[in-house]
Amino acid sequence: MRPLAVRALVWAAVALALLGTLMLYQRPDFLVNLADQLWSCF
Repeated sequence: MRPLAVRALVWAAVALALLGTLMLYQRPDFLVNLADQLWSCF
């Protein structure tokens, strides 16, 4: 692939990851569950 296409693909993947993270922050129950799972490791 051309470098421009690769760069566009990387930026699209980063944007999708950020959008997915933002969508998860809209669900407080998910964050509480994630914090509980993380805390149970200690």
